[in-house]
Amino acid sequence: MENPTQIAALEQVTVIKNVRIFDGEKIIASRHVVIKGGSIISVGGDHPGDATIVDGENATLIPGLIDAHVHTSIAGLRDALKFGVTTELEMNGDFTARGREIQLKNVDDVAEVLSAGTAITAPGGHPDELLPDGDEIPEFVIKELEKLSEEDREAMLAAYAHDHEEIPQVTTVEEAIKHVHTQVENGADYIKIMIEEGTVMGAPGLPVLSDDILRAAVQEAHKFDKIVLAHVLTARSSQTALDLGVDGLAHLFIDRPDFTSALVSSIAESGAFVTPCLVLNSSILGQPARELANDTRVYSKLSPDWIDILNSSFNTYPQGHMENSFKNVMDLHRAGVDILVGTDVSPVPVPNLGGLAHGASVHHELQLLVKAGFTPIEALQSATSKPARRFGLHDRGRIIEGARADLILLNGDPTTNVSDSLSIKSVWFKGVLQK
Repeated sequence: MENPTQIAALEQVTVIKNVRIFDGEKIIASRHVVIKGGSIISVGGDHPGDATIVDGENATLIPGLIDAHVHTSIAGLRDALKFGVTTELEMNGDFTARGREIQLKNVDDVAEVLSAGTAITAPGGHPDELLPDGDEIPEFVIKELEKLSEEDREAMLAAYAHDHEEIPQVTTVEEAIKHVHTQVENGADYIKIMIEEGTVMGAPGLPVLSDDILRAAVQEAHKFDKIVLAHVLTARSSQTALDLGVDGLAHLFIDRPDFTSALVSSIAESGAFVTPCLVLNSSILGQPARELANDTRVYSKLSPDWIDILNSSFNTYPQGHMENSFKNVMDLHRAGVDILVGTDVSPVPVPNLGGLAHGASVHHELQLLVKAGFTPIEALQSATSKPARRFGLHDRGRIIEGARADLILLNGDPTTNVSDSLSIKSVWFKGVLQK
């Protein structure tokens, strides 16, 4: 039974008035939004006289942001929410329905998370080259554990134990099919496969599963109506992923070979979406996120450890050129491919995985999309309505009647100056104003 406080919260009505509204797709004429409980009950129209009034003069109201590529933790989900990122989509990790039950019980000050569960990769394949050797808990994880409350620490350790149970090796078609079944049983929201031979990651020669094995995994996932994403970082692996029938590319190819135009056409014709993670490509090329780290709107909300991470970079492919990534993403965008905002940030601050931080890097990605040639409105669509639509999250990503009240009130106007997305005045998550 709900207690009186919960009932009061469900009945609470808030009106955000005199505000510019970006509804996830466009600026609309209405100037106020009414929230009741966890939902938007009207956009424009009448509102009750006893409502709590929030004056949004000179401000902009946008939907909560969605990061369509993360690896996360309880602390990461907390940081995300500080930056108005109300949903994180995990692309390899333990926040499946089973993992959420273990870790997020009685935790309500974090962004929502969905997960692919454990991605399908070859024994010794990506992302093993990024992780410490041995079975001991890495030092950077221990360091994070020390900062947590006892309850959060126990949840993280339980999740770590679950995530590091002996995972069946995938070396055959049968094992790939079984692996998909296991992830679905754990409550995976979608499925991820890895196609990474390692050159871009500074580890050439990584093992990759055969096309037959990966195709079997894709087909099995589709039998469960799960969308499939592929980790790819080159044009060649992107074409392979398309040939296997994936629904989305979890990265943007960092090279720009002669057949780029044909690849762009193939992606457009397939209907697949692309989550470019330009912030990651920039880091791989050796470019730290120093300007972001030095922004008071960022460093005031992040720990010194995360600021240090932003001031570093992967630097595994310094011979590449960021201009190629900008041209590639614009070619895809002009061809009508859905581009989603994602960051590929790690669960905790890891020294060799620099340039990325939960929440903050979503805003950096918006800035890089605009630098590539997107309009600010197009970039904002890629962090709101587009990922919601492509992942079937029909209750969010839009400011419309009946949608979940995941909202950000911003000083300024990010639809003309995208950097204003960081000027956060207030965040509502499921209708609750965050402190």
